[in-house]
Amino acid sequence: MSEQRVASGPGRPRLVLLAALAIIVAWLAVGSVGGPATGRLSEVQKNDNASFLPADAESTSVLESVARFSDEEEVPLIVVVERSDGEELDLRAGAALLKLAEDLPSLPLGESGETLGDYVVDGARIGPVPSEDRKAALIVIPLKEAAVSAVVDGEAPVVAAADAVRTKARIDLAATGLGLTSSVGGPGGLIADFSAAFAGIDGVLLLVALCVVLVILLVVYRSPVLPLAVLMSAVFGLCLAVLVIRPLAENGTIELSGQSQGIMFILVVGAATDYALLLVSRFREELHEHESTWVALKRAWRGAVEPIVASGATVILGLLCLLLADLRNTSGLGPVGALGIAGALLASLTFLPAVLLVFGRKAFWPFAPRVDHHHAEDAVGTRSLWGRVSGLVGRHPRRTWVAALVVLLAAAAFAPSFKAEGVTIKDTFLTATDSVDAQEAIQRHFAAGSGSPVQVIVPAEQAEAARTVVEADSGIESAWVGLTPPVPGQPTPTAEPVDGLQLVQGTTTGAADSQEAEDTVRRLRASLDPVSRDAVVGGQAAINLDVLDASGRDLRVIVPAILVVIFLVLCLLLRSILAPLLLVVANVISFAATIGVAQLVFDHILGFGGSDPAIPLYGFVFLVALGIDYSIFLMTRVREESVRRGTRPGILVGLAVTGGVITSAGIVLAATFSALTVLPLVFLVQVAFIVAFGVLLDTFVVRSLLVPALSYDIGPKVWWPARLAGDRRAAPGAAPDERRTSEPSGV
Repeated sequence: MSEQRVASGPGRPRLVLLAALAIIVAWLAVGSVGGPATGRLSEVQKNDNASFLPADAESTSVLESVARFSDEEEVPLIVVVERSDGEELDLRAGAALLKLAEDLPSLPLGESGETLGDYVVDGARIGPVPSEDRKAALIVIPLKEAAVSAVVDGEAPVVAAADAVRTKARIDLAATGLGLTSSVGGPGGLIADFSAAFAGIDGVLLLVALCVVLVILLVVYRSPVLPLAVLMSAVFGLCLAVLVIRPLAENGTIELSGQSQGIMFILVVGAATDYALLLVSRFREELHEHESTWVALKRAWRGAVEPIVASGATVILGLLCLLLADLRNTSGLGPVGALGIAGALLASLTFLPAVLLVFGRKAFWPFAPRVDHHHAEDAVGTRSLWGRVSGLVGRHPRRTWVAALVVLLAAAAFAPSFKAEGVTIKDTFLTATDSVDAQEAIQRHFAAGSGSPVQVIVPAEQAEAARTVVEADSGIESAWVGLTPPVPGQPTPTAEPVDGLQLVQGTTTGAADSQEAEDTVRRLRASLDPVSRDAVVGGQAAINLDVLDASGRDLRVIVPAILVVIFLVLCLLLRSILAPLLLVVANVISFAATIGVAQLVFDHILGFGGSDPAIPLYGFVFLVALGIDYSIFLMTRVREESVRRGTRPGILVGLAVTGGVITSAGIVLAATFSALTVLPLVFLVQVAFIVAFGVLLDTFVVRSLLVPALSYDIGPKVWWPARLAGDRRAAPGAAPDERRTSEPSGV
């Protein structure tokens, strides 16, 4: 036996140690393959709104029909030119713009050898088209859909096209000496700016998240070994997930956007760290009891595996409920996030225990725990922070939970005023972007909807009648039949029907991302019914409207589904009905309070112009599915202690012993989600704030005060319909020594 200990370490059988080393090597292999794939994951993203539309939306039908009027679906790239002094464009300026328009098709795109003309629909371009006030002009470059979907030199050609056009226009127009300025926007320019915003997602975002977690773990553990082991666990879990996600995204099986990729990165790092904190905490506890690290790890793993698996299963099932969404970017987040959590779960339950077994007590160096038989219940009623909190809950349970509930309800009162009806392009980015500048220039000199017309598909025989109805609408500047709008001074192009259908288009007076344009789409969908019941209305404004409507539908469908799933998982975990019901209700109240606070912050402090319609759903999924983790960590330990001691002392012991680890986990998750703010998009900043604030609220108020105090007040009935052995032993009539075990220890 002594020889075996010399060879394999104290309390670590040789075969077990070899198995641990094999597990570590296997994960290193996963990391070596998955690491490079993670760095290239953004190559399979789709970030255009059209690719997220529900299949049965009117705007989706129009997109499919419009593509039949041309060999390629068009993605317009719009160049807007003005004079810096605000004066009219003269003949010299017109000649310079014409020359620019003629030169653009031959513009090279990076080092690929391709030119802009390779991605222009039929080699066509529109413009330059002067504004009525003669102070601006448009050059519209209709790009093929392949410019968005293809990948050349590691990026979509539309990104290279926008960059090349911006550089060419700036240099050529500056050379005229006429004070001409330009900006590039339209749908193509917007996609390019989104791609630029997500450019750092593979490197910067992940690096920031890992650095934040590293700093927190160094403070928590005061050890250089454990933080690195935990971070490696998170990275390997992410690599495993990416190895599954990338081929699925390439094949179109799942939708991957920059938003879902960024959120998945944060989910994996946050979840893996939370699971690690729980496992390491249990391991530290057992090392105070057992000399053998193998025995300590076995007991720690057995104690932690149930809440970790339950937590992971809850989040995975909650995310998979997103598959019920109509919006494809929302439904795509479901499997992407679920695969990420699965990777984090597997790494946390295999790689990290293997590392802990190999290092043993040295993993905690220089503060390695000693065998001193420090027991969990010793924390209750002490002067430590969580000893004091548990003491407060034991002395004043009803006062504590009522006060916590009042605070939460007061914050929740502001939730109904949360504005999630969409945002304009200007309010989408946190930094200045060329596409926003282009849209503002268009609004100054043209009908605001120029370049993003309303599109109507009708039977060919009703086309002229439909055009009349469209043009008569108060929100329409002009309307025409066919793919190409008429250009002043040039013959009107012939519009040929396709399969008995005709395309009617109209320029809206309001920008395509405005409420005015969406109202115009609603009116046209009603007013075109008398012309033809088969008329369908699409275009960018219709896409925005359909996204808003689908988001409302998704919220109504998915929220109840997630609540049912979480409730059932908790019932199985806690063998109770009442306790899961209390946990779910508490987390819903916490979510409402978070949304109320977010409304005050977004509106009155940060001055955001509104929120994406998907924000409430994303916030609900992350806060309820992730926030319930901490209640799971708490209540599984409470149940474990209650079986031995009785419910009320079990609650106090569970709260005292899990307080530090769960608080650390909450801080880590809040900090990792805060890393999303490095990306200059309002949507992700809002998600980051809602989740970070909500997790901290759940950690310090719901899990620390509301849930334990309410459970303590209810007593053994909280496990209804079950009864725990500890409560039966403490029942009236029991022996005096047995009854004493159910009294609040240290209170």
